[in-house]
Amino acid sequence: RGLSPISVGPAYVLILGSYPGRQSLMKQEYYGNDKNHFWQIIESLFQIDRHLPYRVRTVQLSRRGVALWDVISECNRTGSSDTRIRDPVFNDIAGFLELNPSLHLVALNGSTAGRYYVRLNITTSVPFVILPSTSPANTKYTLDEKTKRWEIIRAPVKNPV
Repeated sequence: RGLSPISVGPAYVLILGSYPGRQSLMKQEYYGNDKNHFWQIIESLFQIDRHLPYRVRTVQLSRRGVALWDVISECNRTGSSDTRIRDPVFNDIAGFLELNPSLHLVALNGSTAGRYYVRLNITTSVPFVILPSTSPANTKYTLDEKTKRWEIIRAPVKNPV
């Protein structure tokens, strides 16, 4: 079973991963693998220190209008690789979008999240973008290149703290 969404107050951006890796599930933390670039990118974009306790980081991110969740709520998978996902059960992303009319962008963390999101065929006026995966397995892009691509998540954020 995956993780619950993290969203406090109005969200302007919803970041969706595919499904948490083994370390994230064990820690019960989004992007809990220390080698994942997610929190480094967030630090660069929002000046949220990646070394802060997880709860503090997620609260600060929420205060900046960014929500976190995954496309898949549960699945069968050996290891952490997205290629091993079998029998996915999807989260109610459409319901989340409906309950959060302040959303201006859905950002998909990697092509697997993007593929599953498109498969859901959600009818909404909220645009989506598929961004380079922050996974350490994604070596196609450097950290700097990933960060540059991820800058789009700052654009729709209103009234950042």
